[in-house]
Amino acid sequence: MKALRYGLVTAAKEHLTTGRPITRLEALVLYGVSNLPDVVAELRKQGWRIESRPAPFAAALARLNGHAQVTPPANLPAREIMLTEYWVSR
Repeated sequence: MKALRYGLVTAAKEHLTTGRPITRLEALVLYGVSNLPDVVAELRKQGWRIESRPAPFAAALARLNGHAQVTPPANLPAREIMLTEYWVSR
């Protein structure tokens, strides 16, 4: 991946390196980063220890709504959908 030198990706990297969790949904809405796993892979190559786990869509949406207003469709099973959440292990 060669496009990791742009500011939006840098913002997502800084978010991760502070230890806060992030999902692809949050990376896309907050930072405009459409491929978070590439950012994670680049950080791992640099020696960062990145952990991951499944997280409910509803939890990611709750965190996201602290910064932006995102409303899923009424018929979306938000508690059943799982996203992968990444964070830097300390």
